[in-house]
Amino acid sequence: MTLGGSAGSSVVVPRNFRLLEELERGEKGIGDGSVSYGMEDGDDILMRSWTGTIIGPPNSVHDGRIYQLKLFCDKDYPEKPPNVWFHSRINMNCVNPQTGVVEPKKFALLGHWERRFTMEDILVNLRKEMAAPHNRKLPQPQDDAFF
Repeated sequence: MTLGGSAGSSVVVPRNFRLLEELERGEKGIGDGSVSYGMEDGDDILMRSWTGTIIGPPNSVHDGRIYQLKLFCDKDYPEKPPNVWFHSRINMNCVNPQTGVVEPKKFALLGHWERRFTMEDILVNLRKEMAAPHNRKLPQPQDDAFF
């Protein structure tokens, strides 16, 4: 995130401030409540390990399912995207079927990452991807299966 300055200049918000801002937003709840996220360990002073939840979109094989994810924001976040993987088993074109890793080459938001993107953007776009025609009817593992 950048803050506008005078004469077209901008100030880059430091990593920790950015992550604190994302944490606050995640704790307040997002939009319609279909995605949520927060820190995995409140004592993690580097704010690297996060968890996310996505409620499957209606009118798809994901309807009514709750998916758990992990996000890892390394020291170069938000310049580079976090590593993202599903803890809950899921069958999607952009998710490695053996590891649950969301593959940047197959998920545009990660593959074409911009500093302005957030963890919220990732979760919202993964939910949209679940509802996309190429994913909405794929057979899914049982609800309680994990990577």
